[in-house]
Amino acid sequence: MLAKTTRVNFLFDFYQMLLTPKQRSYMSLYYLDDYSLGEIADEYDVSRQAVYDNIRRTEAMLEEYESKLLLFQKFQERAKMIDQLRAAAKKSPIEATQLLPIIDSLEKLE
Repeated sequence: MLAKTTRVNFLFDFYQMLLTPKQRSYMSLYYLDDYSLGEIADEYDVSRQAVYDNIRRTEAMLEEYESKLLLFQKFQERAKMIDQLRAAAKKSPIEATQLLPIIDSLEKLE
């Protein structure tokens, strides 16, 4: 469950601007602010089922965006490569002085 929540949070970060304001609000309240379905339903004066359906549809949309755009996958791959570069730079102190600033700059581009 935690892995799914983490994945949805990342996807939401990458693709939230492609969602409607209502979808963004429901997802933010549910995943970021840890509201229950009932609390969101009360806030918007809708049924708990309506909130649940909206969140599930939005999750599916986020997964579809990711399958087409691959922003999260590329982010993970870059992070892995940065870690590998940093580890390699630490093995060679002479090259590290040149590589570490470049790696830091690359990381800041995220």
